[in-house]
This record gives sequence, structure tokens and C-alpha cells, in this order.
Amino acid sequence: MDFDDTPEEADFRKKAHEWLSKNAEVLPPDATAPIPLGEGEDEADIADCKRWQATKADAGWTCLTWPKEYGGQGLTSMHNAIFKSEEAKFQVPADVYTIGLGMLGPTLMAHGTDEQKAKYIPQMIRGQEIWCQLFSEPSAGSDLAGLRTTAVREGDEWVINGQKIWSTGAHFCDWGMVVARSDPNASKHAGLTYFIVDMNAPGVEVRPIRQINGASGFNEVFFTDARVHDDNRLGAEGDGWRVALTTLMNERVAIGAGSSSGRLASLFALARETQLRGSPAIEDGAVRQRLADFYVKSKGLVNTGYRTLSAISRGATPGPEGSIGKAIGAPMGQKMAAFAMELQGPMGAAVEGDIVPQEAFWQDTYLGMPGMRIAGGTDEILKNIIAERVLKLPPEIRVDKDKPFRDVPTGPPGK
Repeated sequence: MDFDDTPEEADFRKKAHEWLSKNAEVLPPDATAPIPLGEGEDEADIADCKRWQATKADAGWTCLTWPKEYGGQGLTSMHNAIFKSEEAKFQVPADVYTIGLGMLGPTLMAHGTDEQKAKYIPQMIRGQEIWCQLFSEPSAGSDLAGLRTTAVREGDEWVINGQKIWSTGAHFCDWGMVVARSDPNASKHAGLTYFIVDMNAPGVEVRPIRQINGASGFNEVFFTDARVHDDNRLGAEGDGWRVALTTLMNERVAIGAGSSSGRLASLFALARETQLRGSPAIEDGAVRQRLADFYVKSKGLVNTGYRTLSAISRGATPGPEGSIGKAIGAPMGQKMAAFAMELQGPMGAAVEGDIVPQEAFWQDTYLGMPGMRIAGGTDEILKNIIAERVLKLPPEIRVDKDKPFRDVPTGPPGK
């Protein structure tokens, strides 16, 4: 693809930069990368996020790729990438809308009824209602189709019981999308149904999980006889797996597309500021070699992302290649953080933001990155997807694929 802006794209970039210059603060030159979703979690932070999202929406700078009929701008993925790259130059609130707008909004547009779209999408675009994804479970691991949360129909309602885990941002969300087992007699992929749930409804309990870095971005969510009206079923009964795949494909593109440029700039700044044997660390050959390695891999991720953007701009659906960005980017982020703490010497073992360089950003990143290697699919799951669906290698043997779910073993052999 051509990496230079077309005249039209250059004009769009100029307009975006001009608007941002009038409505956002310029990012300080020594600023660290943006704070991840879930870190800024108090009410003031969420209010700031909602104000900024509404400001962008009212001016037509959000959901750029969504069709105009749903309140978007009908532009290309390149326009969205251009705006994001310009926005990254300014001091703006953390993005708490990646899940809602990047994953669940496209799922709603693809599978929702006209009534559901009219009810939820306008508030989703303006950011006044925040959404979470309720997929993973303690007993299912990375095997989403092995979930055991149940949905039993009673008249016009469904009664949901079970537990979800690692639900990012659920503690400040208004709505969630949940996959539950509606038919235990069907095979594990065929007996699922997809629902929209009110996170403040009776029977829905959110318990934040305290992470090793002190944050609580992930949550457990318990359903105890929670009732969901059939009007909030997304897709047909028993068609939950197909609907969930739409979410997952968009999820891996959204997570994989998370640029490492912010972390890279912070790492280079640290190497310039840190003294190593009486000189700036960036002048050391070994340090420069590590920085160059991170730079090359980061550019590889950017270019791989451009390939995906090119496919999407031609009307293609996000495919398995979206797994590449996350499979490479998340482990690299952890390695960058480890290297940054090495540069800091003994101070690298401290976590107090008021005394550690760059406000302990790298310590937080190092402790938080293992979670990113699980969210949206573990390293192993992503490698399987790349092997089977990109490289066309023989698939793993799955002996439980066509069995009724009730017959799938749940413990060690013989138990």
C-alpha cells in the first residue's frame, strides 16, 4: 500500500489536527504512553471520558467508519487511523470505549434488530453508556464454547445463572453483552445464545479483581436468577457462537491495533534521560541495539495493521490475521517494560510514582502486561489461530466437538 497521505487524506488530517488543537491540550514532550483502560476508574475519570467522547461525537469525530445510517461518518479505516494518530499527540482521557465501539457496536450492527440499534447505538456513540464484554469463565479457560453460564427461557424472559471473569471495565459499565448456554443437549458450539444485559439489573453482581499492579480493571461478574427480556437477545436462539465470532474478530483487531508508538517514545525518552557510566544510556551500543530491535518490531506491527486496514477499506471482514498484532505486541510490551526497568537500575525495583522515573509507568506496564497476554485470547490460542487459519496447518484434534455438551467430561479421566 501507499504509506503517503492522498490529497484528500492530507486535508482530513489537517482538519482533524486543527479541531484537536482547539479542543484538547497538547501532549507534553516528556509524557508517557496513555493510561490503559481500567486504570482510570474513579467517577471523575469516567466523567472526563464521557465529556470528551460527547465532544467528539457532537463534532462528528467519533465512529468515523460506522455507516451514516447508524450515526457514523461513513468514512474509511484510513480516516479513523489518521484521526487516532493525530489524537495521540494530545492530552485526552483514557479510552474506555474500545470494547463498546470497537467490538460490541459492530456486533450490534451486524446482528441486532432495528429496534435494538435505535435504542442502544446513539448513546453508545456519544459515550454516555459504557459497554463491557462478558465471555470468559473460570471453568472454560480459553475455550469460550465450553462456558457453563446458563440461560433458561421463561415466557418472554431468560433467566441467567453463572459466573464470568476477567470482564474489563464491568465495574463502571452500564450494559454488557453475554454469551450463555441455552441448550445443554446441543453440541458445545451449537447450544449458545447471545444477550444484552443491564449491568445494574437485579441478580447481576460485579466484583473487581485487585491485580498485582494495584489496579482493578478486571472483574468477576455473577448472575443469580438475572432476568433478560427476549427483546435483548442478539441473533437467533442457539446462534450465539456465530454472533460471538463477530465480536471476537473485531476484538483481536481492536486489541492488536493498539499502537506501541506511545510506549516506544517513552522508552526512547527514558534512554536519553538515564545515565549509564557517565553518559546518556542511549549512547551505549548495547542499549541502542535493543532500542533498534523494539523499533523494527513496532514498525512491523504498524505495517501489519496497515494490511488489515487496507483489507477493511476494501469492504473485507476482519480476519484471523488480526491475531498477529496481539500475539506479537503484548509479549513485546512486556519485554520493553523489563528493559526499561533494567535501565533504571536499583530504582527499577521501586513502584512509587513520585520517585520513580516516568511516574513508575514501566513498573505498572510490566505488572499489567501479563493480563494483556490473556485478554482477547492467550498467546497459545492466537498461535493456533494463525497456524490453522492463516498458515493452513492441520488443526488440533478436538474429540468433544460434536458431542452434546451435557456429555462433555468436566474433570480428570474417570471422575
